[in-house]
Amino acid sequence: MHGLLNKNKYKFCEVKCFLNLHFLYKVGRKVNMEKGIKIKKAKSSLPLLMLTIPGLLYLLINNYIPMAGVIIAFKNQDFSKGIFGGKWIGFKNFDFLFKTKDAWIMTRNTVLYNLAFIIIGTICAIIVAILMTELTKKTISKFYQNALVLPSVISMVVVSYIAFSFLNSDSGLINKSILHLLGMPEVSWYSEPKYWPVILIIVFLWKNTGYASIVYMASIAGMDKSIYEAAKIDGAGKLKQITSITLPLLKPTVIIMTLMAVGRIMASDFGLFYQVPMNSGALYSTTQTIDTFVYRAMMQLNDTGMAAASGLYQSIVGFILVIVANGIVRKLDPENSLF
Repeated sequence: MHGLLNKNKYKFCEVKCFLNLHFLYKVGRKVNMEKGIKIKKAKSSLPLLMLTIPGLLYLLINNYIPMAGVIIAFKNQDFSKGIFGGKWIGFKNFDFLFKTKDAWIMTRNTVLYNLAFIIIGTICAIIVAILMTELTKKTISKFYQNALVLPSVISMVVVSYIAFSFLNSDSGLINKSILHLLGMPEVSWYSEPKYWPVILIIVFLWKNTGYASIVYMASIAGMDKSIYEAAKIDGAGKLKQITSITLPLLKPTVIIMTLMAVGRIMASDFGLFYQVPMNSGALYSTTQTIDTFVYRAMMQLNDTGMAAASGLYQSIVGFILVIVANGIVRKLDPENSLF
């Protein structure tokens, strides 16, 4: 009886060992299969990875390597000692931004203009994208697309002279044609700050709306057409389709584009605020931004430390705003947050 028990015990151990070995074999085979699948996926994705190399090199050379120059913001720069050879002066360069009498004006203008550009620009870009997707004839659609994108490739110097042809007090189109026909008095546009918030917003929209609408047109083109067909069967008109289908499906794109724009809210288009107003001193109260202020100060003081301090200030504030805005989006709609 005792021998029989030992024999059964040995058989049980053999079966247990066999099952363990079989389990390990299956696990090992599964791991090898997963590794093989990963290798195949990596090989199939290799061309796409190769395409990212130029973009990564661009970011490395133009964004990450120059970050070492952040220390210039804390130094009294002396180029005779090299880029990193200046004397440490702490936060004195930041006094240039915060203790000047124009600090509030330039910060207010920078933030408010960018908020207007984000809100009004997004609305106009979505409207243009929806209108463009409703065009059925390809030739007409391509013509309008090219016409809308064309201003975005025009230099701000050219844009400033186009604006000057409209706003010139002596021979401008608005003074000599439009206001004259309406019987209204002529306006000295380059001496009246109150008109320039509207003028700058109009110029910005004219130059950037077409380019910004491309992203939304691509999003609309990728939407499932069967949803629109089902809506038509249910009797939904174009306006109902736009409000109930197109706009809700555009929400993720709008959120991402807005979050990216928030990161640049402390920066400004130098050409728009410097060249379009023709650097008119009478307009500083409405056209002065952080970038134009730093440029004008650099022309007078030639201090790179102050310019670096302003750039660092803009970057830090932009980074904080992106984190805060993304945190708000993550709480309200986690699926559409950046991270």
